[in-house]
Amino acid sequence: MSSSAPQGTDRHRLWSVDEHLADVLAAVRPLEPIELQLLDAQGCVLVEDVTVPVALPPFDNSSMDGYAVRTADVQGASEEFPAVLTVIGDVAAGSGELPTVGPGQAARIMTGAPLPPGAEAVVPVEWTDGGTGGGAASGMSPASAAPEGAAGEVRVHRPAAARAHVRARGSDVQAGDLALAAGTVLGPPQIALLAAIGRGSVRVRPRPRVVVLSTGSELVQPGEALTAGTIYDSNSFALAAASRDAGAIAYRVGAVADDADTLRATIEDQLIRADLLVTTGGVSVGAYDVVKEALTAVSTGAEGVDGAGIDFRRLAMQPGKPQGFGTIGPDHTPLLALPGNPVSSYVSFELFVRPAIRALMGLPQSEVGRPSVRAVLEADKALASPAGRRQFLRGAYDAAAGTVRPVGGSGSHLIAALAQADSLIVVPEDITCVEPGTELEVVPLG
Repeated sequence: MSSSAPQGTDRHRLWSVDEHLADVLAAVRPLEPIELQLLDAQGCVLVEDVTVPVALPPFDNSSMDGYAVRTADVQGASEEFPAVLTVIGDVAAGSGELPTVGPGQAARIMTGAPLPPGAEAVVPVEWTDGGTGGGAASGMSPASAAPEGAAGEVRVHRPAAARAHVRARGSDVQAGDLALAAGTVLGPPQIALLAAIGRGSVRVRPRPRVVVLSTGSELVQPGEALTAGTIYDSNSFALAAASRDAGAIAYRVGAVADDADTLRATIEDQLIRADLLVTTGGVSVGAYDVVKEALTAVSTGAEGVDGAGIDFRRLAMQPGKPQGFGTIGPDHTPLLALPGNPVSSYVSFELFVRPAIRALMGLPQSEVGRPSVRAVLEADKALASPAGRRQFLRGAYDAAAGTVRPVGGSGSHLIAALAQADSLIVVPEDITCVEPGTELEVVPLG
């Protein structure tokens, strides 16, 4: 574990948010690169530059359905005096052998089809009679209507400049150009570009596998009946969804009862599929705070999961004061132990787990956290904040107006308010009262 304090030392100090995050990121190493097929690589980070092997498009092609013509043949064309051209055939997308367009000739051409030899421009079909001998056409007769649809004459009602409606070879990218730089996260447009230049697979860092465990004998799975003293397990669902949103593959483990041995066994079972373990609940000072009991015992050498080193500490933040972090198992898998209150758990995820996931993906530290903005506080009254604690309030951010307003209270159990929020309002440690109109740091969550 990087700079974490050893168990039993500095136990009562308050760690800052920044110190704790620095410890987490110092202990997380990017996953080893692997070669993946394109669709499997979605959401992953490239580890090498990708250059373009062939120009895009690889040939001059039509951007319209219409007729490939020589510009001299349609010069001065109008509806009153149309240019009458002989249609010598069709050029469809994927055509191999191409007809040569000579003086007084035209070839029907489809969008994406290669420009045939001799042609200098494309006249959209709407500028012609479509070969019908009538007025302006709205479309072409189908190819199945050949030969009459691909031969005969066409009347062109407008002139066309050289290269009109022609997409030039290499107008998108040239051979040898940089297609995508190392460090790029592969989304649908990037996958499309890779496919377009002929890449079937790429070398990337895989999406991290995150195992989420919630603890508490009072937790019941949604869909089951509640009994006296029980509540539904929401944290594991929230954290698994947040992990996916951050770019990970998430595995949710149903609530583990308040038993240290059971928790240790569950963690040991999950290590085989985890690049990162996240627990929620059981990290405070209560008699049934099972995560702290189980992992402290492991860290001090009790029988259980080997290779553990978990530090439990108090952070100068609200919500989310109790936190745990370290590595566990023979591969020293990172583990973050979050508080059990729903808002504390989610805020802690955004501050510490999301950056850890992004670091595992191989993103630079400057990009692992969500970017923040500045916004003016809109509120009916001044907001109180505890001295010496960095407070994170739920907020509704108006980007157009540059304002943010609090949503719900500061209680760490208010899930309904969290569901209505789209941002976190950050109140610094040295501020205890925030007046309406004050400019604050805001972290959008979208």
